[in-house]
Amino acid sequence: MKRLRPYLAMTTVEELWSHHTALMAEFGFDRLLYAFNAFRGAGLYDNPEDALLLTNMPAEYIDAYVDGGMFRDGVMMRWAIKNTGSASWQRVYAEMADQPLTEGERALRALNARHGILAGYTISFPMAIKNANAGIGMAARRDMTQADADAIWAEHGAEIEIINHVAHLCILQLPATGQRRLLTARQAEVLELVADGKTMQDIALILGRNVATVEKHLRGARDALRVETTAQAVRKASILNQIFRIEAEPPQSANRPVQMKGSVSRAS
Repeated sequence: MKRLRPYLAMTTVEELWSHHTALMAEFGFDRLLYAFNAFRGAGLYDNPEDALLLTNMPAEYIDAYVDGGMFRDGVMMRWAIKNTGSASWQRVYAEMADQPLTEGERALRALNARHGILAGYTISFPMAIKNANAGIGMAARRDMTQADADAIWAEHGAEIEIINHVAHLCILQLPATGQRRLLTARQAEVLELVADGKTMQDIALILGRNVATVEKHLRGARDALRVETTAQAVRKASILNQIFRIEAEPPQSANRPVQMKGSVSRAS
């Protein structure tokens, strides 16, 4: 498929996201929110800073929805966690029409109304990792109704789903060069050596430090990543592209997507 070829040439998440938002806008879905979280615990929701979030939603909306925790009251968020595939927002809301809205759900609907996020589709991707979730919410243009979005989906839905699945798989493989560095260079180096199977004594010898210093760096890495064990730190650092990173050359221009607080990219 001709529309898929550019994704294969992408070298960073930011480059892919810029292309993807522009392509989805051509279909009529001009505001997107992608989320991937591999660290969900027993509950439905965890700290959003554990997730890779990409969006071109307005900053004011993301401040409330993500940083303000309103995503926890999202009907489509709950649907995406429990299901895979695609769903019309109207269909999911209709299925819950007989259930009274909570105060949080009413507040979120008011937020969506203020920003014209009223019609769209959500895609939830299948995951092979236990407790991992990934999905993308796609809001239709402000001048479109859900009926308009449904008509687009009837004609192009299969293609849109395939494109988004490819984008998702590429995002998991690409370095997010704008992502906030959680680890110091030494913490990342020590975790990389652990991932390579090196013992504490091996690492101390390689770095020319004592074992106590190596342990200090590992403790700092665990604290920075908010995990309890070194094995968890290696897994989380790998998924969030905090180790084994190829550092990009400094950009020649400031006109590029900027990764904001946590892992949220508010690319326009």
